[in-house]
Amino acid sequence: MFEVIGAIGATTAYALLIGVLVGFSPADARNKFTALLAAMLWGSLIVVLAASGAFSPDTTGPIPGPILAFGALMVLLFGSWFMWSGFRSSLLSVPVWALVGLHIARIGGVFFLILTTAGRLSAPFGPSAGWGDIIVGVIAIPLAVLAAIGLVYPAVIRIWNALGVLDLILAISLGALSSPRTPFRVFTEGPGTLAMTTLPWIMIPAMLVPFYLLVHATIEVKLRELRRARRVEARRAA
Repeated sequence: MFEVIGAIGATTAYALLIGVLVGFSPADARNKFTALLAAMLWGSLIVVLAASGAFSPDTTGPIPGPILAFGALMVLLFGSWFMWSGFRSSLLSVPVWALVGLHIARIGGVFFLILTTAGRLSAPFGPSAGWGDIIVGVIAIPLAVLAAIGLVYPAVIRIWNALGVLDLILAISLGALSSPRTPFRVFTEGPGTLAMTTLPWIMIPAMLVPFYLLVHATIEVKLRELRRARRVEARRAA
């Protein structure tokens, strides 16, 4: 039952990410359909591979399966960001409040804490990833609400944004260093991150984390543009 709840939560978070990023895009219907189809195909691929055991330590060798999937999606997303101006401009068209609001779903980091308590994830990865996501998700609530009513505080959002990026990078790093049967494993006690190689938990590093990092990058760029615009307005007023 717990796995079913986790699957529903991860699928909902992924659907929200794709829905908001594509929904606010000024792209035409054809490009939106293409983006939705690509996201669905990637999600389906991850689920099929995970169901067949393709991410298990015995299959992927010295490099953890979740890290391979995470890296592949990162290359696809940020490669598109730097090489395709239409992709970048579509993301930058999403309002700040919506981008920040997407991170509220990270309150689901409570799943990491439950898995750790159940002995299915090891410290420090489980507690760090869990509490980090919960804190970032909770803080996102008032920031998104304030931004939605026009009260955008760039300095505060940038601090929160940096915290969110740090949390994700730390989680990926600790996850890699806790992966079983890898030569670079540092945290050797307990099951490590074995649970993250199975459904539905593989969906987090292979589907959600890269998109959250992309959203963080988009927020940073939008805030820089906002600061630039305010400087221009100040000069004109002067």
